[in-house]
Amino acid sequence: MKHIPLLCVTLLLLTTLCYPQDGQQQFASLGDFKLESGETILDGRIGYRTFGRLNADRSNIVVMSTWFTGRTGEMTGLFGEGKLIDTSKYYVIAIDSLGNGISSSPSNSKLQPRMKFPRFSIVDVVNSEHKLLTSVLAIHHVRAVAGSSSIGGQATLQWTVSYPDFMDKAIPVSASPRLTSYDLLFRQALRDAITSDPTWNNGNYTVQPGARRVAELASLVDITPEQYNESHKREDVPAAIADMAKAIAQFDANDLLRQSEAMSAHDISQGFGGSMEEAAKVVRAKTLIIVSATERIVNPGPALAFAKLIRAEVLELHNKCGQVLSDCDADKVNAAVAEFLERK
Repeated sequence: MKHIPLLCVTLLLLTTLCYPQDGQQQFASLGDFKLESGETILDGRIGYRTFGRLNADRSNIVVMSTWFTGRTGEMTGLFGEGKLIDTSKYYVIAIDSLGNGISSSPSNSKLQPRMKFPRFSIVDVVNSEHKLLTSVLAIHHVRAVAGSSSIGGQATLQWTVSYPDFMDKAIPVSASPRLTSYDLLFRQALRDAITSDPTWNNGNYTVQPGARRVAELASLVDITPEQYNESHKREDVPAAIADMAKAIAQFDANDLLRQSEAMSAHDISQGFGGSMEEAAKVVRAKTLIIVSATERIVNPGPALAFAKLIRAEVLELHNKCGQVLSDCDADKVNAAVAEFLERK
């Protein structure tokens, strides 16, 4: 884990000699990063990883944001020949979203630890990514911006209105321009599962609070009932919940809260007088919106409605897995993304 040397920043777009090995965790300073709310993340930083090779005319860059509670180290399986993004053709910059425990977060901030860490928005997530690309990596235009599942998908849609000329194409996956009431109910239940835990202590806990309750809630919506019944026997349920709780406990509860708050508060039309139609008018990127009809974490309805407004291409999956980036339709999704990226 290291910062790119100053010489490499200068030569970044002229040579590949300074690029770290594929997938190496890197960090860049955001300085005191002012948020949409007027608050500031003090001494901020942002994490990222790169995959593939930058071509001579710098036309093959794909930026990808992490999902809710996701980290770039968990995205490596998405990149490579025959996968979601073919790194024999494209240079991927995978960016750790604010609040994910890698970039500035309640769990790693020395100056604003735990619940002293300010609330941030999806707009702030996009602005931090834009600052990394432009101010640190000297990149001012990319082939595509992509992101999946909650924060990553929301950020991708926000990119298209915050910086409409920055990318040729956008690929929001399991995204929403504004969460539905059901989505908000689920997010609130997750937060309540944490803050109602006796160990919560206003964020000053010594063990991760609410992990089991969050695991139960997540298990209810992560996949469809049909898929859960097929993949779990009745006697498997207690162990499955325990395993999920153990996995959830690896992600800091304060981080989860701040990311969840950002998702719930997001509305892509906020900067356009509350009008989705006005927001749609500024979108210039060719867009492929990928949703699952059985998605239970992010309702696909708002994304499909926004797709009509911006005349986006749509890939709507119908499977029993629920989430898009799953084994159910991975080949179909990968093929659609590959074809979309290749087209002018």
